[in-house]
Amino acid sequence: MEKIAVIGIGNILFKDEGVGVYAAKYLKENFSFSPSIEIVDGGTLGFKLMGYYQTYDKVIILDTVSIEDEPGSVYNLPSEVLMGLGSYRKTAHEVEVLEMLEICSMLDKMAKVNVIGIVPKDIESVKIDLSEDMKRNFLSLVNEAVKEIERAGIEVREKSKTSLEDIIENYNNPSMKNL
Repeated sequence: MEKIAVIGIGNILFKDEGVGVYAAKYLKENFSFSPSIEIVDGGTLGFKLMGYYQTYDKVIILDTVSIEDEPGSVYNLPSEVLMGLGSYRKTAHEVEVLEMLEICSMLDKMAKVNVIGIVPKDIESVKIDLSEDMKRNFLSLVNEAVKEIERAGIEVREKSKTSLEDIIENYNNPSMKNL
């Protein structure tokens, strides 16, 4: 049985840059997986995520992708394709993701990695939110992640209906018990 991890990457403080984190939380809140998988808020952990590439058989990264296309366009890129896209490296964590893939590809064991990314509109505004383009296409990102999880032999079932707005609001106003 394959060990699978889904990692949402990004910085929620810079608007669309946080879409991967929101997508991971959305999957965790709204779906159940059998057999179970690990869903990680990778935030801006960068190189600290390298262990996942060596411990798991399959890693799905949810992130923005700096590709010249319409904001909200969704891509499912296997790691070998991603490493060939020199123009992908625009944000700090995109650089780190690629560098980790390049380093791990030289090691004895490396997970099969797919980056499921969405082209951002605004990764510069300092605001915990998503642009309208991201909100409109958010479920396309989530649905592509669900398809990739199912291709790995995992049964995915919807369990609740936590909205994207509720997830973003939770990051804006975390409860005092989380402090």
